[in-house]
Amino acid sequence: MRADTALAPAMESPARLVWRRFCRHRLALASLVLLVLLAGLALAAPLIERALGLDATAVNLFGRLAPPSPQHWLGTDELGRDLMLRLLYGARVSLFVGIVAALAAASIGSILGVAAGYLGGRLDAVLMRLADGGISLPMLPLLIVLAAIDPAKLGLPDSVAQSENLSLYRIVAIIALVGWTTTARLVRGATLSLKERAFVEAARAQGATAARIMFRHILPNAMSPILVATTLSVGNVILLESVLSFLGLGIQPPVASWGAMLTGAQETLWQRPALALYPGLLIFLTVIAFNFLGDGLQDAFDPRAGRGAGRGAGRCVVRG
Repeated sequence: MRADTALAPAMESPARLVWRRFCRHRLALASLVLLVLLAGLALAAPLIERALGLDATAVNLFGRLAPPSPQHWLGTDELGRDLMLRLLYGARVSLFVGIVAALAAASIGSILGVAAGYLGGRLDAVLMRLADGGISLPMLPLLIVLAAIDPAKLGLPDSVAQSENLSLYRIVAIIALVGWTTTARLVRGATLSLKERAFVEAARAQGATAARIMFRHILPNAMSPILVATTLSVGNVILLESVLSFLGLGIQPPVASWGAMLTGAQETLWQRPALALYPGLLIFLTVIAFNFLGDGLQDAFDPRAGRGAGRGAGRCVVRG
């Protein structure tokens, strides 16, 4: 019986082994629970709004800066709007921008990285010099310059240039176009190692095309660093979006955003500090939760991780 128990970890599937390692990282596990809870509340924002009988966009200047009450659980903001609902709708925007922009940047970086690593030659040299140039540029000033461009001067139709959601999609596109460099370098390094493996040589001997080898055999085996890098970049994207919105170059009103809420709270900071405290605290918790989640995934996917992978080691039982 003891021998079977000792051999059980060696007989576990890779997914169960990764989950067991991830569960050792208590901070990562707590961060995952926090992010799932926050995402659930953000998705349920319209239902909560309907249940409370409120309108998150309704301006009531007679009820501005109201303290918490049974009707407004966290009070109202500088325009009399319900603060809790604004925070929930702001979470929808911040999480959407962070996750979508990080996934888009990871997709671009993965494609370019695997192509550079497998094909090599001039393509590798050109792509990696572009990646080096992108990494060397200061990200925030570059984003400020790109976000300050007037969409109307780019030849876009007036219906598109004046759309409420244009600022949202513009931030996603800008971050995706300039944020692929780190993932590209990680995938290139993994590709250089994987393309010499026996299974790639076997696929090449069977006549598989370069595209099939790259995207069917190499890229799936490089998903671990891609997943970790994407998770870590989500927090950075949320922070960048909040800074741009705080500067007035990101998400534009009436769309709710944590950064835009901080901007609106500047003039009433001494009268109602909670207007700045709540969005600032949510930005802090969300960013640090994604960072802890990335650390936990890195420990979980690392085959050399031992029992001390996370300092907050605990037990997580997987049944089934």
